[in-house]
Amino acid sequence: MKLSLRGMLDAFGMGLLVATVLGFLGRLFWLFDLFSHFRVQYMQLCLVLIGIALWKRWNQRAVALVLLAVFNYAFVLPLYFGKPASALGQPTRAMLMNINALNGNTEQVLKAISAADPDVLLLEEVTTKWERQFETLRAQYPHRIAQARDDCFGIMLLSKLPLSRGEILSVGEANLPTIVATIHTPSGEVSFIGTHPLPPIGKSYSRLRNEQLQALPALIAAQKHPVLLIGDLNTSPWSPHFKQLVKESGLKNSMKGFGFQPTWPANRSFLRIPLDHALHAAQIAVHHRMVGGDVGSDHFPVIVDFSVGRK
Repeated sequence: MKLSLRGMLDAFGMGLLVATVLGFLGRLFWLFDLFSHFRVQYMQLCLVLIGIALWKRWNQRAVALVLLAVFNYAFVLPLYFGKPASALGQPTRAMLMNINALNGNTEQVLKAISAADPDVLLLEEVTTKWERQFETLRAQYPHRIAQARDDCFGIMLLSKLPLSRGEILSVGEANLPTIVATIHTPSGEVSFIGTHPLPPIGKSYSRLRNEQLQALPALIAAQKHPVLLIGDLNTSPWSPHFKQLVKESGLKNSMKGFGFQPTWPANRSFLRIPLDHALHAAQIAVHHRMVGGDVGSDHFPVIVDFSVGRK
């Protein structure tokens, strides 16, 4: 049976409604959590359907789709508000780069680091091969903490600024490395946490990712100084698991005031969502936040300028 244009519009509209609702049920089933990440895409698809409904003068359908689009975008809009009124002190630049363990574009990665010129650089998916490549940065970044691995979860912290109390911990049951260190910035000391949970591919990985996210608030609470947590957290701001991390840790999302800044997948612009995050204590002010360019990875870098001392 051939479906009419009206029938197709209704089917797509109902599909978007179901996807929207499933995104709130991520605590019930791992697969439902995946639907929480695409609020922007649901809104954009609604706009297409609204255009068709208005063209055909199906006004009731157009109104229903407008409400669905507004509902989804209501969860995105707060990212455009909340920029700090004042940012005190000399800014320090932190850069997060998931380089992709299989990425062979060494020159592209090094050029991006040189162009951004961060004071602190967290690299994720660092293999032993990549670790050798980053020896060329030894002069610019004399302070480092690293655990290279020949899978997708090696991690490396490079810093122009002095580090102390640096250690590599295993957070959660996945036995993946998390870097914890004190960074001595010009505006004050920062407790830095760099982490990379498993991607939520299947029930087991989703559970392990969630356990790592759930363990972070206790680690954050144990730190002496204002915390800056950065990493590919393999979740978006609209996941209930991300919201729980923010609520229990008391950290703020650095995207607040700078808008929607998606980082993955680099080669699929319509599907792109923010998986790479920088969360910070209330005492830290974010001067600027941006997403970097293509480095040959499936992730774009995140660059954050911040200072300590905000009251």
